[in-house]
Amino acid sequence: MDDNLKNMIVVGDRVLIRPARGEERTGVGLYLPPTAVDQKAVQGGRILATGPGTPMVAPNSLGEEPWKMPTNSGTQFVPMEARKGDYALFFRKAAVEIAFKEEKYLVVPLAAILVLVRPDDPLEELVSEVEPDSD
Repeated sequence: MDDNLKNMIVVGDRVLIRPARGEERTGVGLYLPPTAVDQKAVQGGRILATGPGTPMVAPNSLGEEPWKMPTNSGTQFVPMEARKGDYALFFRKAAVEIAFKEEKYLVVPLAAILVLVRPDDPLEELVSEVEPDSD
């Protein structure tokens, strides 16, 4: 994880994404006005961190009175499909833009992610055409 992000904790079923660069530019290098970029329904970016998943309560921990909160149960989570390093395509409207230590990131709920591309996937070549390497 970036040094900038070591103090940031993503909660629940959300992911932290660095948006793909060049989203505001056409294939021939023309810059698009913000209104044209904002009209795109889908956006892509690299996942930098994920939350633990969706919290759930074990059914047997509810006891005879399920409306009462259990006092000594550990929280369990439905695991996340998304992983750090995945490239995600997601609904732009569901993303929340945040600035942290002068960098812009997107926080996206798992339900808004349409496709994940893993780095060891053959589709990675397609992603690298869209997102230039940062190194």
